[in-house]
Amino acid sequence: MIIVFRRAALTRCYDMMRNCRGFTLVEVIIAIAVTMVLLGAIYTAVNSTQRHSVGIEGRVVAQQDVKAALDLMSLELSMASFNPTFSDGIWHTPPGGAAGCGTTSAKQEYRGIQEATANSIAVEMDINGNRVLGDPNETIRYVYDTAHQRITRATNCGGGNQAFLGAESGTRNVRVVNNDYDPVIPVFRYFDGQGTEIGDLPAGIPDIRRIEITLAVETEHINPNTGERQRLIYSTSVIPRNHVINQ
Repeated sequence: MIIVFRRAALTRCYDMMRNCRGFTLVEVIIAIAVTMVLLGAIYTAVNSTQRHSVGIEGRVVAQQDVKAALDLMSLELSMASFNPTFSDGIWHTPPGGAAGCGTTSAKQEYRGIQEATANSIAVEMDINGNRVLGDPNETIRYVYDTAHQRITRATNCGGGNQAFLGAESGTRNVRVVNNDYDPVIPVFRYFDGQGTEIGDLPAGIPDIRRIEITLAVETEHINPNTGERQRLIYSTSVIPRNHVINQ
C-alpha cells in the first residue's frame, strides 16, 4: 500500500515537471522591452531633476552676487557728500577724472558726487572728519565696463578699475548686460526732490536727491534646460541725504 502511494506521488510530480514550460523567446523579449522602458523613464526623471537643479543653482549664485554688489553700492552711494565739519573746498577730482585724480575739483558745487552719468558715478565722503580726502574708501568710482560686461570699482587714486561684479575670468558667475537691451538700460538714473529724472548732467548734480541703480545680468553658465543663459534684472534706490545737507 505504501509502495503504491509513493509510486503515485512520484508519477504526479513527474507529470507536473513534464507539463511545466519555461519562458518563450517572445515573452523574454517583451520583458526586456518593458524593463528598458522603465529604466529609460527613471533615467529621464533623474536627468531632468539634475538639469533643473543646475539651473536653479546658477540662478541662486547670480542672485547672491548681485545682491551683495547692490548692498555695497547702495551703502557707499548713500554716504556721498558726507562732510561732518562742513568744510569748504575738500572735494577732489575722482579716479578717471580728466584733471588728474586727487587734485582739488573745480566743481565744488557738485560736492561729494563729482561724476554722474548713466554708466558711471564717483562719490566722495570725509569719513573720519579730518577735512582731507585720501583715506581708504573716501573716494569711490563705479563704472559699467560695457566691453567686458562688468562693473568696476576704483578707490581713491590708487585702486584702479578693479572688477567688482562680473569679473572677466573663467570663474565669474554673471555678466552685466544692461547694454544688450533695446532700449539700453542705464545703470544709474538720477532724480530731483520732485521725483523728476535729471537729464541735464553734470550741471544737475547739485539737484540729485535720489539715485536709482539697475543691474541687468545673465548667468555665465548656460541653463541646461533651455540651452541659454538666464537673465535677471535687479533695481534699488539710494537717498544721498548728506548731499542735501552739505549744499
